[in-house]
Amino acid sequence: MQQARRAGPGAVPARGGGSTAAMVTSPGDSAGRDSSGKHYLCGLCAAFTNIMVTFPIQKVLFRQQLFGLRTAEAVRQLRRDGLRTLYRGILPPLMQKTATMALMFGLYEDFSALLLSHARAPELLTRSAAAALTGTTEAVLTPFERVQTLLQDHRHHDKFTNTYQAFKVLKAYGMREYYRGLVPILLRNGPSNVLFFGLRGPIKQLLPEATSYSSHMVNDFICGGLLGAVLGLLFFPVNVIKTRMQAQIGGEFQSFSKVLVKIWLERDRKVIHLFRGAHLNCHRSVLSWGIINATYEFLLKLL
Repeated sequence: MQQARRAGPGAVPARGGGSTAAMVTSPGDSAGRDSSGKHYLCGLCAAFTNIMVTFPIQKVLFRQQLFGLRTAEAVRQLRRDGLRTLYRGILPPLMQKTATMALMFGLYEDFSALLLSHARAPELLTRSAAAALTGTTEAVLTPFERVQTLLQDHRHHDKFTNTYQAFKVLKAYGMREYYRGLVPILLRNGPSNVLFFGLRGPIKQLLPEATSYSSHMVNDFICGGLLGAVLGLLFFPVNVIKTRMQAQIGGEFQSFSKVLVKIWLERDRKVIHLFRGAHLNCHRSVLSWGIINATYEFLLKLL
C-alpha cells in the first residue's frame, strides 16, 4: 500500500480527489498539536547540520555582499586569511541559526494551532499570519546576526577575536547597537516565512510520489532547496543593505532607504550590481535549505 504523501505545513488538495474538500494534512501539522516541542528540537538540529556544512561558502558570500567582490577575489581573500580563520565567527551563526530554526518551525506550529483554534478567517490567511508572526519574533535574535557580520569582516579582525569580545565592544554603545540592521531583517523574515511555509506543501505535491524514507528525503531536499534559492534571490538586495548596516560600529543609524541609495551610487547605479554574489547565494541556498528541510522532516519522522 502506498504511503500517503506529505503535504507540508499547510493542507492542500489530495491528488485524485473528486472534491476540493478532500484535503491532506501534513503529519507534521497534526504531530505539532500533540507535541510541538519536537518541532523546536528538529529545527535546531537541522540548523546545526546546515551551518557546519555551509559556513565557508557563507564567508565567501559575505565578502561579496560587503565589498562587491567577484567570487574568485573573495575566495583569494579567505585563502590569504588562512585555514585558521576559516571557521572564525561560526559561534554567532551557530547560536543564531539553531535558535532561529527552532523558533521558525516550532513557533509556526504553535501560532498556527493558536490562530486556527480562535480565528474564523480562511486557513490560508491564518497560516500566513502565523508565518509572519514567527518571522517577526525571530528578529529578537538580531544581536547574533550583528556579531556574525562583525567577526566575518576582516577590517575588524584587530578589534576582537571571538564572540564574547564582540558583544563586549558593542555593549559600550548601548542596547540599540546590538539591533543595528533590524529594519531589513524584519522586511526579510516575515515575507520569506510566509512564502516558505505557504509554498512548501504545494511544491512537494508536484514532485514524484515518495514511497520510501530515501525518496521522501530527496523530495524534501529538492523542495527546500528550490524555495531557498528563489527566496534567497528575491531578498538578496535586502541582505546586502543589512550587511552594510551591520558592518558599522557606532555612529549614525542610517535609514534603510539612505543605505540603499548609497550602495546604489557606489555600484554605478546598476540593479545587476546589487545582486553581485547572488549566483553563489543561490547555490548555497539550494544546499543550505535542502539540508534544513530534509533533516527537519527526517528527524520529525523519527521522533
